[in-house]
Amino acid sequence: MQYLVSVIFDSPGLATPEEMAAIDVFNDRLQADGHWVFAGGLAAPASATVVDNRGDGEALFTDGPFVESKEFLAGFWVMEAPDLDVALKLAADGSKACNRKVEVRPFL
Repeated sequence: MQYLVSVIFDSPGLATPEEMAAIDVFNDRLQADGHWVFAGGLAAPASATVVDNRGDGEALFTDGPFVESKEFLAGFWVMEAPDLDVALKLAADGSKACNRKVEVRPFL
């Protein structure tokens, strides 16, 4: 089963060089152990564009994030794990590596 592990930005500043090194080690471990699917970091919410094309007219493009918040999605991992317990253990290790809270959600 695949899980989305979202990294929550909730403190000022980008990752330190030490955190980046720990993330690299964690990513290498995910790959070596067969849990790696995909991962990425995201630009700041100010770079976002919200697209709404639900109506009959033209699509509406709005600069900025969907919601204004002190916390936002800073990056993510998509991991392969046999069950939620393994996914949570991996997520705990990822949280430690990046020094941020993470949220774990299974794909449907």
